[in-house]
Amino acid sequence: MNVGIIGGSDGLGKTLVYYFRDEFNVFISGRDHKKGRAVASEAGINYIESNAGLANISDMLVISVPIQHTEDVIREVAPFMKEGSVMVDVTSVKEGPSKTMAEVLPDTIEYIPTHPIFGPRTTRLDNQVIVLTADKKGKWYDKVYKYLESKNMRIIETTPQKHDFMMGIVQVLTHFSFISTASAIEKLKVDISETEDYESPIYNLMIDLIARIVSQNPYLTYNIQSMNPNGDKIRNTFAEAVNELRDVINSKDDEKFIEIAINATKNMGDITNALGRSDKAIGALNYEYSILFESVGQEVGLKHIYSGKIHTGILESVDGEIAVLRNGTKTKKLRIANIRILLENELYQWKIDNEEKKTESISCVFSKNVHVETIEKTVMNINNIIDIKLTDAYNGPQIDEDSISLTFEVTALTKEDIENVKKLFTGFGGTIR
Repeated sequence: MNVGIIGGSDGLGKTLVYYFRDEFNVFISGRDHKKGRAVASEAGINYIESNAGLANISDMLVISVPIQHTEDVIREVAPFMKEGSVMVDVTSVKEGPSKTMAEVLPDTIEYIPTHPIFGPRTTRLDNQVIVLTADKKGKWYDKVYKYLESKNMRIIETTPQKHDFMMGIVQVLTHFSFISTASAIEKLKVDISETEDYESPIYNLMIDLIARIVSQNPYLTYNIQSMNPNGDKIRNTFAEAVNELRDVINSKDDEKFIEIAINATKNMGDITNALGRSDKAIGALNYEYSILFESVGQEVGLKHIYSGKIHTGILESVDGEIAVLRNGTKTKKLRIANIRILLENELYQWKIDNEEKKTESISCVFSKNVHVETIEKTVMNINNIIDIKLTDAYNGPQIDEDSISLTFEVTALTKEDIENVKKLFTGFGGTIR
């Protein structure tokens, strides 16, 4: 199946390339042809300069362009789509694109307005939310639904109007309040780094979440605010709530403050679960730091959570933000926020898959009644031993009648590991030949 992504050289469109390329024939287009060709070359896919040309060869056409251009692109490519194909958009506002698709696409072209509620930094699809707002369901709808289901995604089916109102709360309100908080901190001339000595785990988590939103493309966050049809009402309600709370505190009306706080708390739903989830988040952060500190001086594997690249070596030091890893004569500094320490079995498997292995044949004279299977099982329990197999058994001249010479081929990660096998053999009463 040919999947075309208009806007596949940036943002979510680029992320989708890496989800789809192993299963489908992926083609992309973009505004910057030089950048688009570079992205396509890196990902091992094809670049098409013309949106219309891309539409003409695609079985599924994905529109992944800035919100303000989505409807224009839909109109641009609609006349060129293949009969029996499907158009999907991934815009965070659904009423406009849904209406435009219904107007300009013929009955022979299916359309499924969607909203993946995750960003370009997301590395896995499982448990991520995706919203489908199709007003009619054709043959493609079931295929798309089953594909998303196979990726363990959380699928929500609703109307474009309901979607846009809910995203007004999930995106418009939260982004607006977070950016307002960051702006207030800036206006107060506060150096965030100076607050670290005073921060609580909750404050630290909150600042990270605010920074995540503020650091997004400001044009995208502006368009999320300005193009959601519910935006004005939501922002005005937020401003009213802020002003009310300010006036209540300034007038020292403690009873009204308590009333507002209690009503707000009641409306937050299951507080117990909220506390549990936030405790988990804080606990996970603290646990990761603890494991890193305990691993200083030891060999570790650190996986970058966005690139997926794994760095190995001796962990030399850990401070508040940086882990220093030494591999031979080279050192590397990694931001702790961007890495995950590998479990012991994960590091071992990575070494097996990526490091050069050592293989050696070891001949050893044992008592004739030695149990070969016991030797092999015991060797496989030694750290960094990958494989052992018996290749020869000999009891001819030069070997006592009550003895036998066994030759094993041993594969391990290092020469030292093979020497440990030799020590084990002598511990079994053997003599290395």
